[in-house]
This record gives sequence, structure tokens and C-alpha cells, in this order.
Amino acid sequence: MPLRIIRNDITKMKVDAIVNAAKSSLLGGGGVDGAIHEAAGPGLLEECRALGGCETGGAKITGAYNLPCKHVIHTVGPVYRDGKHGEPELLGSCYRESLRLAKEAGCESVAFPLISSGVYGYPKAEALRIAVDTIGEFLAENDMTVYIVIFDKTAYRIGEKLYSDIEAYIDDKYVDEHSDGIAERRRRMLFARRDEIEEDGICACPPPMLGSAPAAKPMAAPMAANISLEDAVGQIDESFSEMLLRKIDESGMTDAQVYKKANIDRKLFSKIRSAKNYKPSKPTALAFAIALELSLDETKDLLMKAGFALSHSSKSDIIIEYFISHGNYNIFEINEALFAFDQSLLGA
Repeated sequence: MPLRIIRNDITKMKVDAIVNAAKSSLLGGGGVDGAIHEAAGPGLLEECRALGGCETGGAKITGAYNLPCKHVIHTVGPVYRDGKHGEPELLGSCYRESLRLAKEAGCESVAFPLISSGVYGYPKAEALRIAVDTIGEFLAENDMTVYIVIFDKTAYRIGEKLYSDIEAYIDDKYVDEHSDGIAERRRRMLFARRDEIEEDGICACPPPMLGSAPAAKPMAAPMAANISLEDAVGQIDESFSEMLLRKIDESGMTDAQVYKKANIDRKLFSKIRSAKNYKPSKPTALAFAIALELSLDETKDLLMKAGFALSHSSKSDIIIEYFISHGNYNIFEINEALFAFDQSLLGA
């Protein structure tokens, strides 16, 4: 997955480069800066002394010494005043310059802290939005795995209004799903068994009791008993891969545009394209639905081809439904929300 938001200690990240939210002197400090210098050992400070500092919004690269990565990229974030003194531009520059150096160094993976969101006072929701947008722009043109590392989740949250809106949407859908009475659950179980067909083609489950909901729609005729195995196999419907590739052609987008919008690695997409019967994970299938901006019904159809369904018993599914129903197909914003609610992110 090209962009991931994770909880971890950035000094433990086994990536090509980690980014240090440094002071302009580059000589260490508190927070992430101090932790990185302490874990790297005195060699890092020695090299930083020779760099002559760094301007706000800029970045410089050094070795990693005792850290498990190959490089440390030092960037100086802005001190937040009111957001009207160039802070957003400077913060975006921190990510762009760091990614530029990572690319020049041949890095395939890089891990960022949430720059300026500590003692520099940048509101965390705004800092995360700038981080995600800037990294997303870079990944639209480049192949790299980028991590945003959140050390303490209690210090992280998406915008309050968005969080509250999603929370209310989950409550509406999730509570409804789990507040059915015993009779309602039994009714659902009864109709869930309607596909249990006896050899003579008659439904094996008993008819509904009087006063229950109307009977389900008649099922399609079962496959003839005398059909050959070869003919039966020939009746297999369009596969997930076939539907996905057809949808991509219909969208007018290129393969690269789609898998980047889906937050999917190029190598995985190549596997999907070359294997007609490829079975994706549910997060991968959903990621493509988001990238293609499918409606809720179209999303359900694509998921069905992969053997999955959307369910109101899953908070993750409800969150994704919320974004689709609101016409928001930004997978990075969706992943922010999923992370905030402790759900798995979309992508490979």
C-alpha cells in the first residue's frame, strides 16, 4: 500500500528513510527529534554539525547510524501562529522536500512523523490533511511506500465535525443492525437458508409462519441435473478481474491512474491484470471501487465478484458507505477516518 497511517515508534521503522521533525539548528531537541538522535547515537549529531542548519520548509539528508533505516531526512516545520502566516505552504514544503530527497537517494520506503503537530502547535487535523494531500500528490507521479507514523493515538483525531458525523452515521446503521428482536433474527435466518436446494429443486427450508414477512422472490431455476461438468464450468459469470478491467476501460482512466487512486501497489495490479481468476482481499476490492468512483450498488456488485459483501454489522463497511453516499472518493481521507475508528485501511 503506497500510503499507510500506522501507530508505531518511528525509530523502530525498518524503512529506507525516516524523517526527523528537526529544529533549524539540526542539533537535536525534544520529542521526535530527541528520540531519533538518541536512537541513532553520537554519529548523527556529528554529521548534522557539518550541515550548517536548515531553513523552515527545507530538508537535508544524513546517514542513519544505529537506526534500522538507511537514511534520516531532517526537515524543519513551521511554528503555528494562526494559519495565515504561510504555515500551510511551509508545512507542505517539508513533505515535498523530504520526498524529493528520498527519491534522489533511491528510497523505496519512507516514514514521516506528523510534522509540527507537537510543541510547534499545528492543529493535528490540519497537519494530517496537509500531510496526506501532499504525499498523495507525490504518489500520483511516483512509486514509493510512505508511512505516516502516529506514536500516540490519543493525540490524533480527524476533524471533530467529520468524526461526529461518521460516528452518528455508524450509530444509525450499526444499532439498527444489532437491535433486532429474536423473531426478526429468526426470520432473517429462515430466508438466508432459501438457497439450500434439495435434489428435486424444491426449497429445503420450511415456509414462513403466518404473520411473518412476505416470502422471498422466487429463485432462478437450478442448474439442470444432467448438465455436463464442462458445460457447468462454462456458465461461470464474469470474474472480479474481468469486471475490474471492464470498469477501468469504461472510466476512461489509465491503469496507472486507477491503481494509484486505489492506493494499490503497481506489482499487485499487474498480478490482478494477468490472472483472470485472481481473488483480492476485501480492502483491495473496496479500494478499486473507490478509485473508480462506483455507486453503492456498483460497489456491491464488484465486491460480490470477489466473494464479499457490505454489511451493517461492520463499522469499516459503514464508514465506507458513508463516504460513498456523500460522494467523497478520496481514499486517503477515507483511510484517515478508518484509522481514527481503529479499522483496517483500504488498499493492498
